[in-house]
Amino acid sequence: MKNIKIIIGLVAASLVFAASCKKGLNTQPLDKISSEATWADGPLSEAFVFGVYSFLGYGGFEEQALAAYTDEAMFTHAGRNINTFTEATETPSNVAWVSDTYGWSRMYYAIREANVAINRLPTSTFEDKTLRDQLLGESYFLRAYYYQQLVRYYGGVPLIKRPYELNEDYSIARNTYEECINSIVSDLDSAALLLNGKTMQPGRTSKLAAMALKARVLLYAASDIHDGPTAQSKSATLSAYGANIALVAYTSGSREARWQAARDAANAVLQAGQGYKLNLTAPASREEGKNNYMSIALGGQSAVGDAAAATELIFQRTHTALYTQEDNWPLGGIHYGINNGPNGYHNWAGNTPIQNLVDDYEMMDGSKFSWDSAKHKADPYVNRDPRFYATILFDGADWKPRPSDVKGLDEVNQIQSGYYDDGKGGIVNGVDTRESPVENWNGSRTHYYTRKFIDPNPALADNQSSAQVIPWPFIRYTEMVLNFVEASLALGDEASARDWLNKIRFRAGMPAIPNTVTGADLVNLYRNERRIELVYEEHRYHDARRWMIPEQTVGRGIKAINVTAKLKTGKTALVPYRHDTSVYDYTYTPVDNTENERRKWDDKMYYRPITRDEMSRNNKLVQNPGY
Repeated sequence: MKNIKIIIGLVAASLVFAASCKKGLNTQPLDKISSEATWADGPLSEAFVFGVYSFLGYGGFEEQALAAYTDEAMFTHAGRNINTFTEATETPSNVAWVSDTYGWSRMYYAIREANVAINRLPTSTFEDKTLRDQLLGESYFLRAYYYQQLVRYYGGVPLIKRPYELNEDYSIARNTYEECINSIVSDLDSAALLLNGKTMQPGRTSKLAAMALKARVLLYAASDIHDGPTAQSKSATLSAYGANIALVAYTSGSREARWQAARDAANAVLQAGQGYKLNLTAPASREEGKNNYMSIALGGQSAVGDAAAATELIFQRTHTALYTQEDNWPLGGIHYGINNGPNGYHNWAGNTPIQNLVDDYEMMDGSKFSWDSAKHKADPYVNRDPRFYATILFDGADWKPRPSDVKGLDEVNQIQSGYYDDGKGGIVNGVDTRESPVENWNGSRTHYYTRKFIDPNPALADNQSSAQVIPWPFIRYTEMVLNFVEASLALGDEASARDWLNKIRFRAGMPAIPNTVTGADLVNLYRNERRIELVYEEHRYHDARRWMIPEQTVGRGIKAINVTAKLKTGKTALVPYRHDTSVYDYTYTPVDNTENERRKWDDKMYYRPITRDEMSRNNKLVQNPGY
């Protein structure tokens, strides 16, 4: 396999790359010998398609997470161009951070490579027709995936379905949103047909993955932001876009039919696939609910989790031969913990949960958490949704054994993100605060840390080594359940929606939704359930935009928590400190945090701007609304 990767790297380097723009393209002519050799040999053709997969990158396991662009997280470190988006100062000449997983140029590079495979595989000369069909199906899926990445960030984009050659005019207009959706769905139907009956290894696409991506695409297409009349009625910026609204939304057709198509597509996946523990008829116990959710987040890969949870994954980023060592995949499976864990473990506190997210976790009985409740305010981390404990590290939460040089400051392995009475008129700064005696540059500004996706193996105190690689869930079965629920609600089928929501809640250890919850209340409960279940999986950013509620997400700013502990009368400070409610009285105070960002929402942020350079290279492009 190593030799194949070397050969295909040389072959790929000789292929033309073109997208919708001319500058910066690899315009070396095709090396006909290398190219023909590729498509005459099954393993070389397969290696070429592996290269198309590589544009998936790390998925959401990058150092900066899309969660930091919404009401899930705050990115701790300044100077990363996050606030350019969250403060609404982004322009075509000053773009905010853009991940390669949806960057314009990068995605068109990926699409170009998929086009090469789709163009050459039907006339390839190797004998294995089964492999040929499989590779073609994978290529159709990957082209569809990369286009859906572009479309959900930019709206309609130029549809390029063949490899451009030298000396062609690369200027091309944007297609309408409807045309893009139709093209993506067509590619996915082709992929499903070609992959039918094929057994695929983890990390490669499948018929079920093609069906699932189709269900996602159709759900988005039915949403408020992509219904022209609805979008323009809710936003002056989109209204001012005039006739160009067709670039980002449907301008005609039946919205009910779009919802029905989305529901049918999601239902097809539910019938063909298999989720994890969605057959319970009553809530799991609190501990089981936490472990169930943790096992899903670990993809069944950690020795601490349940291997059966791997059935939840429909399409995943994992450690396979699809990705070369140069992709540095351990950054995703292992270094995610370093990037986001507590500074008292020598981790870097990257994308820390914000109080806005914490407050949206229900109580164990299904009621809402409220700071107006004296009981909730006195102990806000007790009796919460079990998924909270599998997702977020908070002051006093149990965690791993400390690294050897920190053990003397924490003998009981608890998160210390507060400030504690030392009994002498001063305070002890928690080991995991920004004022930590361990490291004071990389502590959380919100006083929370991420637990989800981090291997809880106690032998990995510093998160810097592991025998397991945690997969990134591009698509999982529960997303399809939630998509089915949303479409069912839009079509008035509340019974089906409630039934499937209860399956998710039972697995998590949460009670059933009362039959008295209907209408807008049921929709809001569904949206919160989706928020909690899919947190940190790169859905909230898109969901808030397509529901047209980002004023309530990015727009409400960042809330953090200040935790203080005062000694009870007659008690002596614990040395070293440990969380103990019999010794200390704890106070929890929500506060606004504007250290790195002063968040606000502007309707232009519904879509990302096409960069000034791209606009200059292609004079047929129309800029997105508001820029």
